[in-house]
Amino acid sequence: MMSWGSGMQRAGSGKRPWLVIIIVIIGVMAPTAGILWFMNEAMQNERLAVRQRLAEAYQSQLQIAAARVQAFWRDKLTLISRATGRGSNANTFADLVRNGVADSVLLYDGQGRLVYPDLADIPPPGSAPSSLQWLQARGLENESNAPQAAAGVYAQIVRKTSDSTEAARALVSQARCLYKAGQPDAAIDLLTALFNTSRYRTTLDEQGRLIVPNALLFAIRIMKESSHPDLHQLATKLSDQLKDYGIPMRASQRQFLMRQLKTLCADCPDFPTLAAEEIAAAYWERHRAGLRPGQLQLTALPEIWGTETGDGKVVALFRQSNLLAAMDSAMMPAAVRGIRFELLPPGKSLADSSPFLTASLEDALSSWQLALSLDGPDPFAAVSGRRNTIYLWTGILVTGAIALLALLLAAYVQRQIRLTRLKNDLIATVSHELKTPLSSMRVLVDTLLAGRYRDSQQTVEYLQLIAKENSRLSNLIDNFLTFSRMEHRRATFERSTLKAEEIVRSAVETLDDRLRAPGCTLEIVLAPGLPSLIGDRDALVTVLVNLLDNALKYSGNPKHIGMRSFAANGSVCIEVSDDGIGFSRRAAKRIFDRFYQVDRSLTRRVGGCGLGLSIVKFIVTAHGGVVSAQSQLGKGSTFTVRLPAG
Repeated sequence: MMSWGSGMQRAGSGKRPWLVIIIVIIGVMAPTAGILWFMNEAMQNERLAVRQRLAEAYQSQLQIAAARVQAFWRDKLTLISRATGRGSNANTFADLVRNGVADSVLLYDGQGRLVYPDLADIPPPGSAPSSLQWLQARGLENESNAPQAAAGVYAQIVRKTSDSTEAARALVSQARCLYKAGQPDAAIDLLTALFNTSRYRTTLDEQGRLIVPNALLFAIRIMKESSHPDLHQLATKLSDQLKDYGIPMRASQRQFLMRQLKTLCADCPDFPTLAAEEIAAAYWERHRAGLRPGQLQLTALPEIWGTETGDGKVVALFRQSNLLAAMDSAMMPAAVRGIRFELLPPGKSLADSSPFLTASLEDALSSWQLALSLDGPDPFAAVSGRRNTIYLWTGILVTGAIALLALLLAAYVQRQIRLTRLKNDLIATVSHELKTPLSSMRVLVDTLLAGRYRDSQQTVEYLQLIAKENSRLSNLIDNFLTFSRMEHRRATFERSTLKAEEIVRSAVETLDDRLRAPGCTLEIVLAPGLPSLIGDRDALVTVLVNLLDNALKYSGNPKHIGMRSFAANGSVCIEVSDDGIGFSRRAAKRIFDRFYQVDRSLTRRVGGCGLGLSIVKFIVTAHGGVVSAQSQLGKGSTFTVRLPAG
């Protein structure tokens, strides 16, 4: 059976590190999924319970609103049925439209014939005049193109005739000829005289149209051309006549005059019945089939609904938007805070969402539906919200606790794996690095003990090699000790005031024999007047020694190494550069990590365990400084140490 420690060691060795991670993930996801499922089920059940309570509470309100809509429709049908027989058909039409009972109506007689708006209560039109004077006047006007002479003949007809209709027709013709002859003011005077004379108010032209309203429109057109000051006044008079449904006028003439007047005089008052006249005319052209009495039906006109009274004498038409607005007003007393009613015609659904409750209407509105939707806060929202909040926070806390424990466990496992790997790397590195100098020293000592040397000079050479390997071994041990202190945060520094020149000189003296070797060039540039430093002399010398050692090891032959010291932004900077192999940008991000080696095969040839630069960073950071590296593959490297001035 494998113990925990051995399992951790195997995981740390890199054989199966993902096994532990997968176990941790499964251990977190399984209880988390169970908690989320429980929360979802609890909240769904709570929503269903709240919906049921709301349905029971609002059902009575929906029935009250439906009853009000049906009562509204019955009252409207009663008003429409009682409107007939109390006056002229034109007045009945106007009263129903102006009072908002319907948007338009069509009126029929007992035999089913349309009497309004197609026909008005007026006498039949008279025949066209055919006397000699009329023929003479028309010939002068149309054939001889002598409007002035024709106007004189029309004036004689007016003076001689005793028939008011013939006189009115002659006056209009005389005004037309005067206008053609270039006398617009005289024409306007004649046309306005028609309006001011009572004997002409009911006279008709050959098509059975009232002469006076057409004459006023003609006068307004003439005034429009000359910007006559009385234009608005005359337009108001004609507008009043068109609004007076007591005047027996054909519906087609009334519609024509209303449209023309709106075109000629944009600021004239609106005509509330014009749209009703147009709807009725359009209905008569496109939908002549009868409607079911008392039933609200969609006509052939877009969004126009209609119904017919029981006796068939009235067809009432309604715009869908106006009808819905009126029904909404009827439902207002039944409205309760938090709900919204909406009437749905056949084939229509709510645009934003599905309704909470629906009810079918009866009688004439049997194909319509009344929808109830929730709007704003509802009575049970607080209760449901509190319970859901409890479920939610319980799930969040439990899930958070599981996640926290998982994170702690993962961090612990990761730390153990990292420590195990560090230990393994350290053991392997120490074994390799210590084995090389010890093996060399043992061979040289065995050679000397066996007496296998030529003379004393060779003995000295062997002893020098032993001393070199011993020095190398000492440096390795010092690095390992420094690393140990770094790991345990036990490194202490004896700070004093230092000069940059002293640190550079001491570092160069330490590696003097290697820097003076054949093929090696050292260039030192020290800026004059550098400020002092506060730090540990030996530690800062170690920083430069490690940087110089790297420059020597990773440079080919010949070697060119440079050291430069200068001041910048309140700091003392020391640069160590070489023309060696360099490293990539990717390697630059990890160059100061412990045990990191860019090329392990090269490291095995020149020696090293990957601790030098990590020790450099540790010492520089402990002195409040920063170390950085810049390099290009095959072009060398530059390491810059920035230390705060004392």
